[in-house]
Amino acid sequence: MKISAIIAVILLALLGLNSMYVVGEGQSALLLQFGRIVRTGDQPGLHFKLPLLQQVMRFDNRILTMDASPERYLTSEKKSVNVDFYVKWRIADNADYYRATGGDPVQAAQRLSPIVKNALRFEFNSRTLQELISGGRRDITNKVREQTDLASRKSLGIEVVDVRIKQIELPNEVSDSVYKRMKAERLQLANELRYTGEQMATTVTADADRQAQVLRADAERDAAKTRGEGDAQAALIYAQAYGQDPEFFAFYRSMQAYRHAFDDGKNVLVLKPDDPFLHYFQNSAGKR
Repeated sequence: MKISAIIAVILLALLGLNSMYVVGEGQSALLLQFGRIVRTGDQPGLHFKLPLLQQVMRFDNRILTMDASPERYLTSEKKSVNVDFYVKWRIADNADYYRATGGDPVQAAQRLSPIVKNALRFEFNSRTLQELISGGRRDITNKVREQTDLASRKSLGIEVVDVRIKQIELPNEVSDSVYKRMKAERLQLANELRYTGEQMATTVTADADRQAQVLRADAERDAAKTRGEGDAQAALIYAQAYGQDPEFFAFYRSMQAYRHAFDDGKNVLVLKPDDPFLHYFQNSAGKR
């Protein structure tokens, strides 16, 4: 009797323990009975089930990563590119996920991979190589994420959080053609910049020449005005001097004329002895 009671107590304890289960933080659970889903979406905490008849399947609610192998795609010009990408995903619906994959993350990644690859193939086939090089990668990943998220939610119970392209590698023949085209584009841009610079230099030079001419003309105008005023003042002074002493004024003017005529000592004048220009020379000679 004692042994039977002990066995009964042990069995009851085991049944009691089997009727409880704990869902950890970052997990959710699915309750099954003979392979049929009984309850879904159990959140972290303590839960109860029928012992022996019901089984618990736990799922990781964290974001998982599918790192796919590089895949070759064709652009709209039928040029091939090797694309290396990865996908961030997590379980959106436990029941759909269990029905599609049996709760196996490896099988889920295997079924998710062709969905993503087909979406990438469609996007690459609709774009030129130039569009891919010039910055179309972000637009591609956004569209691929939207398409694959919609498809994987319906068929796999999976939410696609993000799709990222790690690298787009060009084959050698494509790389050479891209390099040549980029070189030609940079050369064209350099020529355009050089031409624009020459035009600007010509404009600046012409403007500087115009301003110099204006400044020169203004200076010559001011100089002519000043010379005119000086000549007027000199004429006034000469007139006043002539009015005070005409003889001295005539003598002074003759001395100036002699100075200008014989300034460098090389001038030769052929004049008659009685020429008025030699008036003061004659007077000087007579006095001697």
